[in-house]
Amino acid sequence: MILVDTSVWIATFRIQNPLDLDEVLDFDEIVTCLPVVQEVLQGFRDEGAFRRAREAMLALPIVESPLGEEIVSTAVDLYRGARRSGLTVRSSIDCLIAACAIRNDLEILHRDRDYPMLARVSPLRHRLL
Repeated sequence: MILVDTSVWIATFRIQNPLDLDEVLDFDEIVTCLPVVQEVLQGFRDEGAFRRAREAMLALPIVESPLGEEIVSTAVDLYRGARRSGLTVRSSIDCLIAACAIRNDLEILHRDRDYPMLARVSPLRHRLL
């Protein structure tokens, strides 16, 4: 199973030259988590597009719903571990997403520079698209 990051969904939902996710992986392998859903949906301006994207995102299998204290603690540890190693994570939400992936033994498919850094200080598995 693969947790598709917000950065990939943004490329998929863009109007001009959208990424065809079906060419990259089998749709049956995709899962999401609530921080990804939040990041994706908050970017829509058009109400119709928002509703369609919301329906599509919430139809995916969702891991770690609801988010518990353990996931938040893992995200904090990831962020702090990166800082101790001299790495700057730009998004604390990426730490939550990474924590969901680690806890559920998922690979993250992304276009984001935070995940390679987090993988240096954790067992996170990731694939840059």
